[in-house]
Amino acid sequence: MTIDPRRSARRLATSRSAGAALALGLLTAAAIPVSAKAQDISNNANNFYVSEQVTVQKVTFKNQYGLRVAGNLFMPKTLDRNASNAAIIVGHPMGAVKEQSSNLYATKLAERGFVTLSLDLSFWGESEGQPRNAVAPEMYAEDFNAAVDFLRTQAFVDRERIGVLGICGSGSFVISAAKIDPRMKAIATVSMYDMGSASRNGLRQGQSLAQRKQMIAAAAEQRDVEFAGGKIEYVGGTTDQLTAETDPIQREFYDFYRTPRGEFTPKGSTPLLTTHPTLTSSVKFMNFYPFNDIETISPRPMLFITGDRAHSREFSEDAFRRAAEPKELVMVPGAGHVDLYDRVNPIPFDRLASFFTTTLPTTGAAK
Repeated sequence: MTIDPRRSARRLATSRSAGAALALGLLTAAAIPVSAKAQDISNNANNFYVSEQVTVQKVTFKNQYGLRVAGNLFMPKTLDRNASNAAIIVGHPMGAVKEQSSNLYATKLAERGFVTLSLDLSFWGESEGQPRNAVAPEMYAEDFNAAVDFLRTQAFVDRERIGVLGICGSGSFVISAAKIDPRMKAIATVSMYDMGSASRNGLRQGQSLAQRKQMIAAAAEQRDVEFAGGKIEYVGGTTDQLTAETDPIQREFYDFYRTPRGEFTPKGSTPLLTTHPTLTSSVKFMNFYPFNDIETISPRPMLFITGDRAHSREFSEDAFRRAAEPKELVMVPGAGHVDLYDRVNPIPFDRLASFFTTTLPTTGAAK
């Protein structure tokens, strides 16, 4: 099928209210392009950080649906391969790929002694799945379960000392995965989005039921078009252009995804498609309730990290309120949502390392 993401943006911008559009990350786009090179990449942003203390190996493994999941395996150069080491799986923001934020976290935690694995969720990046950029919350959770499968086969990984870290949307996916996988011994999230609630209700409950139904109707109509061989439509994600009317939240995402600070286009894709999920699949988040039964994860520990200025902090606070002990909520002073993607000064890497060191203690297991 042919793909026309520009047409998608125009169609969706005219067919929905601003509230519904914001819930899917789409705001009206006009013709005022802003050069990516003019955007701020300072303030200690270091998304593409590479460490001389860490080795990186590309890996692949299959999930239970037979899709090949691609990842990067990070290991300290001082790693004792004759020992059983703790490992952490790191998930990228929704609409991103492993090269955006999750590789940075994986590298920084590997510097602190952990084996880490960043992965591309199915339908994104180097992982398999058609159509590209599909929303599939059950499959996303399965990818994290499959990552545990993979790590438990590695001789230098302690099978009983595997933790998981989800950034932004992956925070809700790792919670979904952990509820049904007790092999995940410790769960942490950073700048978490509950993708289900955000899609159903918008931020701060700002989306009405009527707006939700508009979104569902548009996706249903588009299914007919695509079943008949029509063009795939894309929606949401990060705007491709800034205008005088662009919302501050979109500007925050734009500064990461559309500038050298964090821009990354996977092989075979185009900058016009990055971050944008398919319209027909996007409504699948409406049926996604990751925080239901979150208390059943206990007694496995949970850590929620968010910026005290983050537009998304409501999701971490909600999850923390619902979760059972042991749990902790960490507010990073002065940090917004995207600040914790890549601004290395405010990101509490040492706090994350301490959490996983404490919750994944040495068991004495031999190789």
